[in-house]
Amino acid sequence: MKLQYISLLISVFFALNLCAQEVEKTSLPKRIYTTKKLKTLPVIDGFVNEEAWNVVEWSSNFTENNPDEGTPPTYQTKFKVMYDAKYLYIAIRALDDNPKLIEQRLTRRDGFAGDRVNVIIDSYHDKRTAFVFTTTAAGVKGEEIVTQNGNNWDDSWNPIWYTDAKVDNEGWTAEMKIPFSQLRFGDDKEQIWGFNINRTIFRLQERSLWQRIPNDQAGYISEAGELHGLVDLKSQKQLEIQPFIVLQYDNYPAEVGNPYRDGNDFKINGGIDAKIGITNDLTLDLTINPDFGQVEADPGAIALDGFQIFFKEQRPFFVENKNIFDFEFANGRDNLFYSRRIGRSPHRDANLQKDEFADVPQNSTILGAAKFSGKTKEGWSIGVLESVTANEYAEIKQTDGNTREEIVEPLTNYFVARAQKDFNERNSYLGGIFTATNRNLNGNFTELHKAAYTGGIDFRHTWRKRDFYVEGNTVFSHVTGSEKAIFDTQTSIARLFQRPDANYVKLDPTRTSLTGTGGRIEAGKQGGGNWRYNTGFVWRSPELELNDVGFLRNTDQIIQFAEGKYLWQVPKGIYREMEVGLEQSSTYDFGGNLNRIRFELQGEVSWKNNWFTEIGVGGSNQIYSNAFLRGGPRWRAADDTFYYAFVGSDRSKKLSTTLGYVMVRSNEDVFHINRYVFRMNYQPFDSFSISLDNEFEQTQDKTQYVTTKDFENAKRYILGNIENDSWTTTLRLNYSLNPNFSVQFYGQPFISRGRYSNFNFVNNSLASSFNNRVNLFDENQISVDKNDTILIDENRDNVTDYSFEKPDFSFVQLQTNLVVRWEYIPGSELFFVWARGSSGTQDFDDSLSKSIRTQVFDVPANDTFLIKATYRFVR
Repeated sequence: MKLQYISLLISVFFALNLCAQEVEKTSLPKRIYTTKKLKTLPVIDGFVNEEAWNVVEWSSNFTENNPDEGTPPTYQTKFKVMYDAKYLYIAIRALDDNPKLIEQRLTRRDGFAGDRVNVIIDSYHDKRTAFVFTTTAAGVKGEEIVTQNGNNWDDSWNPIWYTDAKVDNEGWTAEMKIPFSQLRFGDDKEQIWGFNINRTIFRLQERSLWQRIPNDQAGYISEAGELHGLVDLKSQKQLEIQPFIVLQYDNYPAEVGNPYRDGNDFKINGGIDAKIGITNDLTLDLTINPDFGQVEADPGAIALDGFQIFFKEQRPFFVENKNIFDFEFANGRDNLFYSRRIGRSPHRDANLQKDEFADVPQNSTILGAAKFSGKTKEGWSIGVLESVTANEYAEIKQTDGNTREEIVEPLTNYFVARAQKDFNERNSYLGGIFTATNRNLNGNFTELHKAAYTGGIDFRHTWRKRDFYVEGNTVFSHVTGSEKAIFDTQTSIARLFQRPDANYVKLDPTRTSLTGTGGRIEAGKQGGGNWRYNTGFVWRSPELELNDVGFLRNTDQIIQFAEGKYLWQVPKGIYREMEVGLEQSSTYDFGGNLNRIRFELQGEVSWKNNWFTEIGVGGSNQIYSNAFLRGGPRWRAADDTFYYAFVGSDRSKKLSTTLGYVMVRSNEDVFHINRYVFRMNYQPFDSFSISLDNEFEQTQDKTQYVTTKDFENAKRYILGNIENDSWTTTLRLNYSLNPNFSVQFYGQPFISRGRYSNFNFVNNSLASSFNNRVNLFDENQISVDKNDTILIDENRDNVTDYSFEKPDFSFVQLQTNLVVRWEYIPGSELFFVWARGSSGTQDFDDSLSKSIRTQVFDVPANDTFLIKATYRFVR
């Protein structure tokens, strides 16, 4: 109980400081650059010595931002800005006394490597969002949309614009030509935009800014300078149409007798993507039959805890402008919109009789999707998404040679509407979201929700020059369906209403709907001085359900959290910057049970030689889990302590590495974890780079859940001692002939092997000692038959009371692809792709390395070859 009082005192301390602390900050005037209309057109070739640029003056006097904020940079930067009726033109002169040392690293678009400049344009002038255009010294372009006043940078945006760069004896130069149709702005006679330029000298890991932003400032976009002189700009409504065609050939091991797996397939596919500027602020995105052929495969993973795994969205249509639709309502990945639900794999497998074979679609067909999104000059952020996926059928070949169809996924409509409104001089916003999922079940699919609706309201308010903030949100969900569908929802691992000791929830098999709530409230200090802190709480009611078009891992939680950090932001001695932080949280369920208290002390240091170090220590106690026994009673886990340390070398060097180690230990040695991390990046020459990411984890846990069995009118919750080793490595090779032509190889083997021993059953799930929580089966109670089935004779009467399959496993997955990408004109691309993959089980008695070798060299793989061509028509 003492720890609960400590948690409460920490929260109260932080809350009182929100009102009590005064902040002294550096107040800087806004720099202003006044542009003019050009008289003659410059050629965008990277040279900035043309007469066309002479209608405006150079601006300079950049200030170092990192590592030594507020001082003159090692080398100055100059720029000019001009415009005409359709384009904004920017010239940059990056001075450097050692041109031979300028890093001209060739990468794919959005590579952001080497010397570079970022032009930051807040054309809304809302002081929260911006468009960022990046040019490297090698002429590689990159673009980002910045939201949350600099806290979120999204590089999924790919507008059409033009740039080039050249290195000369004074340093390097760049030119940019940005269409106004790619920006969003109001209809004022004279535009005033937020504006800043950030230059990075890669070898020095030094950044400098045109408009100085001290490190103690809470915002980034809000502190930018201003661009004046844009007079009588006319709305440039965007219109882009991009058809595509895909030729795909698949080669795979033939299955004897299966007419659908004869060894190869050939497909032709096509579709259209379009962007239509409804106004200069709002854009309509359309797609018909979208294709995602060149997308990387998901990384390998196994969930031993039973909860679903989050995989990031990689499909271009859904990735672009995804920040507008985000509604992350709690700590972690919980979100009301998780676009991977759209076009997901079918919910059902084919129901096959003996000697039947089926052709089952891998994904639901997206018949069409549309997004209407943007931000207005008045401060409204708006997003509406509508998508329909088709009825999916498995074609089944019967034993008599005839075929039949069996539906495996119903016609489904997905709808998402999102809005936010800025007010209080852009220091506050209020927003909301609504989602709807409706399925045409036609009396079938009694296991699925017929309809699912979610909604939420979010807000944020900052004060004292944005140093202090309070923010929060609340969400609700309502799902309807058959009694079976709602029963399955109540008994899913996220809820487990059937738990025998869960007297605060009720399992009702007659229900046909379920309604829940959740949310988060947080307040803190984010700028000014050296202190940062926050405190708040999160809740997820037991009835909350978001997984029809959102992502929700678990429910039945109330989490109180608090965090404090102290920052050293001025370089001194051997370090550039440092921070030390303390985090604390307490977790309860809706029955009022305390389920965890957690503390973590962490520190980070960036050294003068550009190396970095991260260390941390923490622990949890009074740990209980409502889901551990998969519907059984509440389980007490062993208290644990963890340590971690990471050290990385200078990322500006040709070769950089990171080493890491994580160790977790529990009381009574119930479980322990060792995780080893090695990452390496090597760029032997400017056009070629190699990256390698290795992780090896060893876990031993005496209480790994195995199964539940009935015994003498009671439940037996079977656990075992698991030794689980997992290893994954990701290799990437990138070769760029020029900024528009690249070759990329991606390879990732993954293996997870688990071997079980010392099986036991739960005796007293809440006992404080491990030996009192479980009973270990002795040699007279347990045996293994020739089929690797575990036989349990619990009462020792020589009769098997119950049995279960031996749970040992060794799962291996190999994913590789080779992608050649050519952007033959801006916005239009040609892809040549070879993908190779295999997955399956191996002998769990083999070593990890032997299992990988067997999977790579002895197991037949699936090969896919595809050519994809796109052409973007732009008006």
